Amino acid sequence: MNLSIEPLRKGDTIAIVSPAKAIERESVLYAQKKLEEFGYKVVVGNNTCGRYNYYSGTITERLSDFQEAIDNPEIKAVLCARGGYGCIQLVDSINWSSVLRQPKWIIGFSDVTVFHQRLQKLGLKSIHGTMPLNFNENSMESFTSLIEAIEQKTYSITVKPNLKNKPGIAKGVLVGGNLSILYSLLGTDDQIDYTDKILFIEDLSEQYYVLDRMMYALKKAGVLDKIAGLIVGGITNMSDTNPPIGETIEEIILKHFHYSKTPVCFGFPAGHINDNRALRFGSATELTVDDSLVKLTIKP
Repeated sequence: MNLSIEPLRKGDTIAIVSPAKAIERESVLYAQKKLEEFGYKVVVGNNTCGRYNYYSGTITERLSDFQEAIDNPEIKAVLCARGGYGCIQLVDSINWSSVLRQPKWIIGFSDVTVFHQRLQKLGLKSIHGTMPLNFNENSMESFTSLIEAIEQKTYSITVKPNLKNKPGIAKGVLVGGNLSILYSLLGTDDQIDYTDKILFIEDLSEQYYVLDRMMYALKKAGVLDKIAGLIVGGITNMSDTNPPIGETIEEIILKHFHYSKTPVCFGFPAGHINDNRALRFGSATELTVDDSLVKLTIKP
């Protein structure tokens, strides 16, 4: 059972923190202005715009910003500035007790999938959505869906059908995120129970054979046999080997569902793409995949 999070209201405070890779100050300031235009107050962590080698700060500095944001009762949502790498360095040192007492939204995608998995284990919802690094390039739907998600509205995302889709209807709790991160957490204490879940995956800049390896790992771990439905978002900037592996992205994924009734859809607008719609993980959802459209309805 997921713990309830209060819907955000205009005037509530959102904190921007950077738990992973460094980000340019201009991107953070642009995001702050954008959120203020939507009616929210915004505070920026002390080290959000810092730099320590690859990262926005040392582990201690990044941890301090994140912990302060989740501990502060005035902050109703924590927006991660960007992904990259670094969340795994923090997840076991974060004291999550305050968000169990007073649940709040943790928002982000890519490397932030580490936090989504931990929050799912704790029975908390979270939001897979756009981050300040991408605000300047994102579609308006990226923002409107984010607002719908944090304000706890029921909303639907519809997509044109893909000829490779596997039709069907699935109902279940929505989970997932970046495939490379999900793969890296298999067999760890942050692997969630995928039984009857609707799984969303996306990834960036991998080779086709790496995608194949990760899908086999999910299959061998029992994940693909347990889920109720699969949503494939942006699988972008992929590269093949020379000679090529001989399979398309769709074929690499679909071969694991030949004898399954699990619906599968491709080309969903979420991930490392400009039209990055927000997904409220931990929410009850319904996925419909047929010849006329794909529709995902996300409930509070």
